[in-house]
Amino acid sequence: MFRGKKYKDSAKIVDRSKQYDVSEALDLAVKTSKAKFDETIEAHIKLGVDSRHADQQVRGAIVLPHGTGKTAKVLVFAKGPKADEAQAAGADYVGEMELVQKIQGENWFDFDVVVATPDMMGVVGRLGKVLGPKGLMPSPKAGTVTMDVTKAVNEIKAGKIEYRLDKTNIIHCPIGKASFGKDKLTENFNALMGAIIKAKPAAAKGQYLRSVVVASTMGPGIKMNPARISG
Repeated sequence: MFRGKKYKDSAKIVDRSKQYDVSEALDLAVKTSKAKFDETIEAHIKLGVDSRHADQQVRGAIVLPHGTGKTAKVLVFAKGPKADEAQAAGADYVGEMELVQKIQGENWFDFDVVVATPDMMGVVGRLGKVLGPKGLMPSPKAGTVTMDVTKAVNEIKAGKIEYRLDKTNIIHCPIGKASFGKDKLTENFNALMGAIIKAKPAAAKGQYLRSVVVASTMGPGIKMNPARISG
């Protein structure tokens, strides 16, 4: 795999054999962010669970103290007064069947988060095959199937992120931008880890936090010491 000069220079300041403390790792993530754009800092958390079992799922959502540095585009499926409420809250797109047809017919995905009122889930269910694989399907656990559309839209715009396991039992989450600096990133990271630790399934056995790695969009992975993470 070809790696550019900036990546190689960044990789030199990261000790691959070391597990860093949280603030040291995030300081390095900022320092290794050398692209011309404001890179996103992501956390990759491998958990000691088996996502194939329903009782070992880890999924939820949290509003990061300092947001993600990106204002998410929100699509809301609602009708009547709830549609008006979503619009007033600042949703980017609000509608019913016409949005389903637009997504199905035009392969349109100009949004980051989907919110739906419970009475619209029959309509939204038709999009399961396209929204599901992209992680966009609304869910009560993530607070995106709700009658309180104002709260849902406000929280998402304020920097609410959803965390969920992929098939390899890893959670991938943005925790902010390199421009945030170490302190704000540390607060966001601790908030996320606190939520994930709290969400530990009763059925999970052995070590829960297997590995934690942070990296900027274009930078190398920086390993953290799971034993030193309390969230």
